[in-house]
Amino acid sequence: MSPWEQQKEAAKRSALNALKRARRSAEKAGVSLSGWEGEFLDSVDERIREHGRAFADPEKGAPGQALSSLQGRKLKEITAKAKGEETRPWMRKAKAKE
Repeated sequence: MSPWEQQKEAAKRSALNALKRARRSAEKAGVSLSGWEGEFLDSVDERIREHGRAFADPEKGAPGQALSSLQGRKLKEITAKAKGEETRPWMRKAKAKE
């Protein structure tokens, strides 16, 4: 197996494991995912298993990666929601300077 193929397989395994961890942590915490989030996890999992990655446009993600940048961001949001953390820290209100 070439180094390129090894990298692709590692990215695929990593993405599948991250999807499993997100779903499992939500179930353990008793956090209910929205219908859209559950469907997102299912469809991304299916596309990675079938095609090796979850996006078709090479400009949406790095070569050899299984998730696009936006899919990775949404997965992080779902994981944070399951952990009870703030899901969108970039939307926090800025503190007033003293």
